[in-house]
Amino acid sequence: MSHSTYNRHWAEAQSAITDLLTQELPPDPPKPEKDRLAAFQLLATMYIKYIQIFRRLEQCYDQIVHPQKRRVLRHVLDGVIGRLLELKTEMINLEFSEYHYMDDVLSDLKLTPNDLEIPIPKYFTLEQSKALEERQKLLGRILAKMGPQEKETEKEEVKMSMEEAIRMIQIAERARQGRLRAKLMLGVRQEEFRDKLAQNKGAPTMDSSVAATRIQKVWKGFLQRKKARYERHQEMMFIGMVPKPAPDNPKKTPQALSLKVEQARRNTQEKHEQEYQNALVTIKDKIAETEGPDMKETMQDQIRQWFIECRDATGKFPDYPDEDEGGSSTIFKEKDPAEVEAELRAKEEGKEGKGKKGKKSGKKSGKKKKEKKGKGKKKGKGDDDEEEEGWKMAPSNFVQPVNEGTATYQGVWKTREEAENFSQKHDSELIKEEKRIEVETEIRQQVDELMKQELKNLKTAVDRDKGKKKGKKSGKKKKKKKKSGKKGKKGKKEKDLTPERTMESLYEELVKEGIIVRHPMVHLSDYEGEYSYLGTTLRQANIEPQPSLSDVRRLVAEFGILHLGSTAVHEKAPLVKSVMITGPRAVGKKMLVHAICTETGANLFDLTPQNIAGKYPGKEGLKMLMHLVFKVGRALQPSVIYIGDCERMFKKKVPKTDPTDPKRLKKELPKALKTIKPEDRLLLVGTTRCPFDGEMKPMMGCYNRIILIPRPDYASRHLLWRSLIEKNSGIISNLLDVSSLTKITDGYTPGHIATACETVLTERRISQQNKKPLQAVEFIAPLARIDPVYKEEEEAFKTWYAKTPLGKKRAKAAAGDEDDGGGGKGKKGKKGGGKGKKKKK
Repeated sequence: MSHSTYNRHWAEAQSAITDLLTQELPPDPPKPEKDRLAAFQLLATMYIKYIQIFRRLEQCYDQIVHPQKRRVLRHVLDGVIGRLLELKTEMINLEFSEYHYMDDVLSDLKLTPNDLEIPIPKYFTLEQSKALEERQKLLGRILAKMGPQEKETEKEEVKMSMEEAIRMIQIAERARQGRLRAKLMLGVRQEEFRDKLAQNKGAPTMDSSVAATRIQKVWKGFLQRKKARYERHQEMMFIGMVPKPAPDNPKKTPQALSLKVEQARRNTQEKHEQEYQNALVTIKDKIAETEGPDMKETMQDQIRQWFIECRDATGKFPDYPDEDEGGSSTIFKEKDPAEVEAELRAKEEGKEGKGKKGKKSGKKSGKKKKEKKGKGKKKGKGDDDEEEEGWKMAPSNFVQPVNEGTATYQGVWKTREEAENFSQKHDSELIKEEKRIEVETEIRQQVDELMKQELKNLKTAVDRDKGKKKGKKSGKKKKKKKKSGKKGKKGKKEKDLTPERTMESLYEELVKEGIIVRHPMVHLSDYEGEYSYLGTTLRQANIEPQPSLSDVRRLVAEFGILHLGSTAVHEKAPLVKSVMITGPRAVGKKMLVHAICTETGANLFDLTPQNIAGKYPGKEGLKMLMHLVFKVGRALQPSVIYIGDCERMFKKKVPKTDPTDPKRLKKELPKALKTIKPEDRLLLVGTTRCPFDGEMKPMMGCYNRIILIPRPDYASRHLLWRSLIEKNSGIISNLLDVSSLTKITDGYTPGHIATACETVLTERRISQQNKKPLQAVEFIAPLARIDPVYKEEEEAFKTWYAKTPLGKKRAKAAAGDEDDGGGGKGKKGKKGGGKGKKKKK
């Protein structure tokens, strides 16, 4: 697409943001929403609109090549991502559930489920691509030094005597010869049978014209059937019932060409960015050289004039403003000699009229008390109204940045004429405006030093005549204040157990110990699953719906990827320190951990009990392990700390024969998690398929968020079968009944389906597909060897989730809704009333 297209997309996104900001920043404070359903509808609508804006802005930021536009876009984009995460937290607090169903809102907005997919910003990895490449090279070098890893379970060699080996070869050779002889004899018999038939028939007696008619009839019928079959296939392909054939040259498809253009634009971005950085230096130097001397002279003249005016007005030279206050810039921005004189008069009057003010303040306090009493009466009358108070939107940390970015766009870029800047390079006039302020600030600092000395000389000259020396004591006091602040900061630093070691040596040690591992490159889009279309309908019927794999994918993006990807977002967004991914076996828990690492470019620290068994023994060793993991993780952030089978850490009883000691991290890990600050892009991810085996309270204290992955529904299984068969080089034809295959595999997980596809689609079977197309029956045998997820296991997960803090809150809220007639007003009203009382205190 062209520059103008992306500029238009940006304008559309900014227009949508402006509409949302009128809702986010109303002139009057909004009234509390008493109906919980209406509050959720409001949040869901805003959430979906922010996702649409996010998608457009991300595309624009990825493809716009103008370096100054990209800075404004990035500021707004980070704000939109942060606001999206805030709205997600609001919805969780309102509904007491991580999963939300918005199909009714999508229908009202005339959108499709694809519009609800959260895009993963490409700049998460592209902007740190060089650092990631260097880290991968370092990891590769360390692993190469270590040599090939010895496999724990090596297959034993089959021992065989010479006689047994000869006997086996003889059997195979005789069988081969027998098959060849049988094939030869079959050919001989068929030839004899054909000769016998020819002798019995004799010479042909049919007329040539009749024979020609018959041949024409058969041939025309064949052509018509072929044409009808082709047209039917084309129609089915058009409506999407049959997959399109693979292109002859994949590099010349529209998708491939589009990706090529996108990469070319990214290369142009780098080139323009380099030119912009060079221009920043050259233009600043030019301004300092041409305009700097004039600025310096003007400032000095202005400050000297100020000295004289203050001297004439007050009879003494003024004190020079400190650097902390802004230096001489405060003189001309805030004060002039008349204001200084007025301030001095006010001070003198203040000293004389202290007694009067005391009396006045007494009167005022009396008035205030009366007012408070009056207010108290009013509040006493309105206690019932306070109890009915409902939900209010929490204050946002990201609306202001979005508003600032929108103001910048409207003030600078919306009406800017760019007809001459076809290549979309940097705008020199904007750079001059910015750098002129910088040069002025730098020159002002130099002038301040000179003028301070000049003022000091003037004061000493005057003080010699009058014999008065002032100003030194105040300077000393200010210095003492600064020192006390520094001491306070030093006291907060944590003890470093490895102060003399380099980061590279620590990284190498963790790689050699197998703590830092290389993760496979898996994208979140590879975790396939269909959207659930009945979520809202089931909830309206008081049935808790099962989340779909599409919902799981969205949660992983929100809790993991968007938080870790951007520093600006992580510092202000609601902090998520840890996530537990739980579900039956083979649902893709570890795949999602790898997807988080791939999409954010994060390091993966494996603290699974089996992996750290026997490493860093004793209490001191454990402290060193946690110190190394968190020190290296912070230095090379973003980082993901992974713990597999995390429920074992919280089991009541662990077998004494277990060599892994799963409870080893039970005390140290929660302590380490408390040290994670908003600026630390660290995330603990635990996976488990038996969460009900662990103690609930300590487990929920360690993990902030829970992502429960269910077995896939019909729509997700249908999508998985088609995609996995095609990924394994299978051809889906009319003979392969995917619908029936999907129906009979209810209870099987994505991992089970992938295993079945890999088992059936061997190299030999792939080569036979043209003569022998795939059939659904072939996949049943490998699936029969795998146990599906039974209803009892699924119910166990539901029961466990209902016992979590969020599950209990949801059950309590549902019970309150039933008591109040299903409206949800009483429950939320009481909560709002409680908040009002707390504020009163």
